Amino acid sequence: MVSEFLLLALVGFCAQLVDGALGMAFGLISTSSLLALGIPPAHASAAVHTAELATTAVSGVSHLAHGNVDRRLLVRLALAGAAGGSLGAFVLSNVEGSAIRPFVAAYLLVMGGLILLRVARSARRSDASPAGAAPLGLVGGFLDAIGGGGWGPMVTSTLIGSGHAPRKVIGSVNASEFFVTAAISATFFGQLGATHLWNVAGLIVGGVLAAPLAGYLVRRIRPEPLMIAVGLVISLLALRELAIAFKVF
Repeated sequence: MVSEFLLLALVGFCAQLVDGALGMAFGLISTSSLLALGIPPAHASAAVHTAELATTAVSGVSHLAHGNVDRRLLVRLALAGAAGGSLGAFVLSNVEGSAIRPFVAAYLLVMGGLILLRVARSARRSDASPAGAAPLGLVGGFLDAIGGGGWGPMVTSTLIGSGHAPRKVIGSVNASEFFVTAAISATFFGQLGATHLWNVAGLIVGGVLAAPLAGYLVRRIRPEPLMIAVGLVISLLALRELAIAFKVF
């Protein structure tokens, strides 16, 4: 149990280092790693989202304080994302782990590719608009719960890629993520109970230890190479899961 706790703490530490430098990917890295350790998809997603409650709350308050949030966009994303996330958590909790595992791995592979795509995309500077936010939030919340992460990369990339100002989009998406995460975590607790709390503790301890280093990383590391590395790691872990699921080796 101690060795497993330390391993989960290491996962949380590395994931938080990346998330602190890029503002995303804690969920994707943690979920990919937990699946690789043999933890069932529902328990992996439940652990990651519960651990994210504290980090998303702090992030959201920070963005609100700095004026980075479009309140109309926030409300639409939060409501739709919470609904989609609850549905996704319910579905994942009631499907056999071995059956859903290949689909989760395929989703993570897509998210890894999406992160790589973000490196090559340049964003325009128009004001963020709430148009289309509700359907995007519904789908983003559902897939975030199913895949154990991806709300930020999916929703942020879609809004910025469609021409919205990055500052308002990033702030609004980050602030709304707390409500999405809270809804997903509550649904998992209702469906699974507290069986995933040991995993949560390890992720939180590692994340808390890494959090103070985020400011240093932001100043010292260029985001593009790190995004490429994260995209590749997530994609490779997802390919490994797919290979195991389909008995390639």
